[in-house]
Amino acid sequence: MGQVNVRVNGYNHTIGCKDGEEEHVSDLVAQLEEKVRVIRSMGGQFSEARMLLHVALLFADEAADLRIDLARLRSQGASAAAAQGAGLLPVPPEPDPRLAERLGRIAERIENITGLIEKP
Repeated sequence: MGQVNVRVNGYNHTIGCKDGEEEHVSDLVAQLEEKVRVIRSMGGQFSEARMLLHVALLFADEAADLRIDLARLRSQGASAAAAQGAGLLPVPPEPDPRLAERLGRIAERIENITGLIEKP
């Protein structure tokens, strides 16, 4: 089991994690520390518990915004799929199987020409 020694809001903590997740935990702690700096820059004195409460509220607010954005994107995706199914949007054409063959022949011809040019 891995462990990471971190410092948050001036206090040292040892955090347990799965082996190999140490860097991820350190990255998460860096995000926490950034939020602590934001709260501290606003002024005022906070106990550690109150500081971490404010940090948690900042993260919860960001998560709420992300959930709203995700719901909007899902709704737009569902609307686009429904519109395409109803024939309101053009359906992309199926790839032409002969196209790969033609491109292969063209590439072969280019290689032959390159080979002729490179010969002394």
